[in-house]
Amino acid sequence: MNILQVSNYFKPSFESGGVARSVFNISKCLAENGHDVTVYTTNKSLYDTNVQTNKESYVDGIKVYYFENLRKYFKNNLPLPYYSPIIVRKQIKTFDIIHIHEHRTILAIVVHHYAKKYGIPYILQPRGSIPKMSKNIQKSIFDLLFGKKIIDDALIIIASSKIESDQYKQAFPGINNEKIIHMPNGLDLEEYHNLPVYGCFRNKHSINPNDKIILFLSRIHERKGADVLTEAFYQLKNNLHNIKLVIAGPDHGYLNNLKLIVKKYGLEDDVLFTGSLHGTDKLEVYVDADVFVLPSKDKYESFGNVVLEAMACGTPVVITNNCGVSEWIPNTFGYVVESDVNSLSDAMLKILNKDVIDNIQIDNIQKNDKELLFEIFDWKKICGDLEIIYRKLSEGYLLQ
Repeated sequence: MNILQVSNYFKPSFESGGVARSVFNISKCLAENGHDVTVYTTNKSLYDTNVQTNKESYVDGIKVYYFENLRKYFKNNLPLPYYSPIIVRKQIKTFDIIHIHEHRTILAIVVHHYAKKYGIPYILQPRGSIPKMSKNIQKSIFDLLFGKKIIDDALIIIASSKIESDQYKQAFPGINNEKIIHMPNGLDLEEYHNLPVYGCFRNKHSINPNDKIILFLSRIHERKGADVLTEAFYQLKNNLHNIKLVIAGPDHGYLNNLKLIVKKYGLEDDVLFTGSLHGTDKLEVYVDADVFVLPSKDKYESFGNVVLEAMACGTPVVITNNCGVSEWIPNTFGYVVESDVNSLSDAMLKILNKDVIDNIQIDNIQKNDKELLFEIFDWKKICGDLEIIYRKLSEGYLLQ
């Protein structure tokens, strides 16, 4: 099949979040399976990627168009790929199926317009972009002009969890529920076959081998709940003294607030802020952590890829029931709790004391449970499921 993937971000702009990495892994897997894969994306990045723009290039066997987003002329949050209509109009009829990732983007507008014009079927996977919890006015205007049509004309809409599909229904009450299917995000298993040896992160940051590390690794945004975790950590210190809290991730407007909370409780010597961690540095902190916590405070967290990453490194997890990934993970990997101080503190204490409670068997995570994890979240399996959907839709069959 000739398949088009559409995403604002793509390799090498992995710092943009899980969407870029997911689209890359899907595209790579499809190409390895013999399909012709093209990606329409932009060159928007925090760093100068030196990619060729507005022309065909190749990345790991994948044909990629990095559209210039006017970054040289405007400082904007929304990529503006001005050249994309020229390429899309010429090429759109050559594709058997289109997979649009994210929802409120200029690329989605352009691709939707020509896909509809020439009758090319497309799948939409919003990947957490549907909720209107921020920029509500702008998003409502977008939906009035373009967004609802993009939703209505998609043959299939993929949600990574029930939490995410509920977001679709809330934002678009008239959505056809039969078009929504659930599919988890995946893992690139090759990254976890040869993990760093235990102790690398501790040595770099002079953390005592006897100290227990609680890890938060995500965007430092108010919604992510690092403030609630910090308060739970302070409470936990009444029961455990040899514990450290590591907060890793880019600042999304809440870092200063978080540091004030740390100072308020006198935790400066017990909380480490590392900034963003990538590649080997990220794997090292996962391996050295005794528990990973994602304490998201609301249902905005449609999935939570970092939870999979932690589990793949053999680290038990505590996550709130606001995280979509909680619907997919086996309960042998940790605890799913309410987003409050007591619940988080109690769950962390159980894991750090290596209690065997509610089928939690911490020492088994490195063994059989990792095999189960890979069975559920292996990108090869997920791509196989996508291929079936692609083929049926390209041949004119509906999945209902």
